[in-house]
Amino acid sequence: MPRGNGVSLTRLARRARSSGSVAALAVMMLPLATICAAERPDYRHGISLLHELKYPPDFEHFEYANPDAPKGGEVKLSTTGYIQNFAGVPGTGVPGAQGLGRTVDRLMIRSADELSGLYGQLADGIALSADRRSLFIRLHEMARWHDGVPVTTNDVKFSYGELLKRAFGQVYLESWIEALEIVNDKEMVVHHRRVFTNSNLVALTWFPIRPAHYYAGKDSSTPTLVPPVGSGPYRVADFDSNFVRYERVEDYWGRDIPVNRGRYNFDVIHYDVYRDATVAREAIRKGLFDIYFETDIRHWMSSYDVPAVAAGSLIKETRSLQKFIGLASAIVLNLDRERLQDVRVREALTLALDFEWQNRVFQYGSQTRALSYFANSPFAATGPPTRAELDLLDPYRDHLPGRVFTEAFRLPVSNGSGVHRSALERARDLLAEAGWTIRDGRLVDATGKRFELELTTQNPAQQRILLPYIESLKTLGIDARLRLLDNVAWVNYLRERNFDAYVRGHDFLNPPLGELQSYFGSATADLELGGNMAGLRDPIVDALVEKAEQMGGTLEEAMTACRALDRVLLWGFYHIPLNIPDQERFVRWDKFARPRHEAVAKYEYLVGSSVRILDSWWIDPDKASTRVPPHK
Repeated sequence: MPRGNGVSLTRLARRARSSGSVAALAVMMLPLATICAAERPDYRHGISLLHELKYPPDFEHFEYANPDAPKGGEVKLSTTGYIQNFAGVPGTGVPGAQGLGRTVDRLMIRSADELSGLYGQLADGIALSADRRSLFIRLHEMARWHDGVPVTTNDVKFSYGELLKRAFGQVYLESWIEALEIVNDKEMVVHHRRVFTNSNLVALTWFPIRPAHYYAGKDSSTPTLVPPVGSGPYRVADFDSNFVRYERVEDYWGRDIPVNRGRYNFDVIHYDVYRDATVAREAIRKGLFDIYFETDIRHWMSSYDVPAVAAGSLIKETRSLQKFIGLASAIVLNLDRERLQDVRVREALTLALDFEWQNRVFQYGSQTRALSYFANSPFAATGPPTRAELDLLDPYRDHLPGRVFTEAFRLPVSNGSGVHRSALERARDLLAEAGWTIRDGRLVDATGKRFELELTTQNPAQQRILLPYIESLKTLGIDARLRLLDNVAWVNYLRERNFDAYVRGHDFLNPPLGELQSYFGSATADLELGGNMAGLRDPIVDALVEKAEQMGGTLEEAMTACRALDRVLLWGFYHIPLNIPDQERFVRWDKFARPRHEAVAKYEYLVGSSVRILDSWWIDPDKASTRVPPHK
């Protein structure tokens, strides 16, 4: 297909960069003849680069939605953040109001029951060119803003240009989008700098489309308490700093399109602010709101022994899902520290952590240790490497440990009694091999310098895990200590990489193909507050990341590449793995009805992200009328 009207789009992009014009770079306005001169795009209802779509072109609704669900009633939820910003765009510096995502539609959404099936919402047609460098998007003719103005490609152009002013747009969009080509009011083309990958398509599902006509003459980049015009199934009805109330839009344009049918059933969605978890737990027990997500296993086990639970009117429930995979948390080892650059030292530090003991004592045995960077998914390396994995690893055989090619990655498992003697003995031997010896009860190097290790966290709850670990390190002669950072200090502390070991979340959106460079690539090792906090700089890892991100021709190829990368990372001991992503644990008042096949929706949270499973629930009038006590 022609890439421009007689002028190279790449040349135009370079010219725009040199002139500093963000708007010129963001969008190239081209006539309809650009597409007419070539073969018309074969528009489809959805797209996936990893597998066949589950839903055919004539599908009527998602399996986890009930098209006959009645509309009506109210659901009351809680949030921890004050209501202070309705801008609806990342990067303003002030958190957005909880639930605001329901007021704005996206170009595409990912179904909750497929690994990576994307379907049009604002878009009713999607097509990818044969060379996978151009994505054609056609907007739905019926798409309207709440004030009746049609949604057009001018809104997409405006939204993209605004995002390029922020880190979000620069990282997730500009890094791979060569240009947006506007064909007419309803058709556009996204041109890639190389070729489209699954992660690029997923990024378009995060892309908030905002009304260009509403923001004419307004500053769209600052926080605001004036709710803007939306396009989604809900609008803001009322709010103050302590609550926000959304009402269903009766004439919502997309009510009956397939991706929405049977969803967005509540007339009202209300959030109350509870800054203190203890107060929130008391409020849910009293029936002041409907659903509470419990993240503290201690309270899950002990705080809901109340008559309402015994009577079955307040229900404890769990959901297992695969939206995020890998390491829910890990201890990142700073590779810029000279004493942590020896893999034997990093392995010794890993062996010293008795996961089974802290899981038994502090977590009621509820957690599972992560033994893969992609745990709880088919992207994880298991058992010895396959022939296909070895084909990717063989070129680096002379530079990798032999066990990468022969062994499954394992960590010692204790009996949970509190003293894992064999693991500590192996850790001591590794430290000795690395040149560290015990002198007067302290671990020192050949010059007599002591081995010091400061473990850092900003989460007070992590102290329960870290303090016993520190005692194990002291057994090895390591001068270990804990630093608890407040929410102000931690940013500068990490920006300056002034840490030895830091506890952080290290999970991936499933599939993990779009974040590998951010977490492991040498190019990101020096980014402030980036994903590669370890400072990993390894050309072998870079090469495998490149293969994993680009080998998206089939799902099996992508899995093989990730498994090979997984083995190299695991045997490098760059992070001390802790637990895999946990279940959703929540308590709810028994007032809801739910779709019969809801269980298939294993790739989305109940309330998180843009495809909330809760949005497929509805109020059961019989249950609601007998519920005690009702919230008022």
